[in-house]
Amino acid sequence: MLKYLKFNDFVQTMNILIVHQSVIDMFASFFTLLIAVFTVDGTGMSRDSIYDQFVCHIWLARQPLWYFLVSSTYGILLMALDRYVAVVHPIWQQNNVRTAFYR
Repeated sequence: MLKYLKFNDFVQTMNILIVHQSVIDMFASFFTLLIAVFTVDGTGMSRDSIYDQFVCHIWLARQPLWYFLVSSTYGILLMALDRYVAVVHPIWQQNNVRTAFYR
């Protein structure tokens, strides 16, 4: 992915969204793999331990996985919106939509 940063074609909005989507999906897949490999039984946890609180609120609730999945959904939504604007209003998009790497 880093090699695309050197090319001028990368600065298009759609390419940035595709790279963002790929990174988010990679993290979601990695976290899903971690959940499948490491299982934690939450029956012997106490409220006093910081580690037990972390395991309960973050690991057992699978919050990072849900954050990645929601972010992936919003990324797909942004790609669909970008393509809609590009097809329906191509001149407006060319004149008004700027990317993060605009020169």
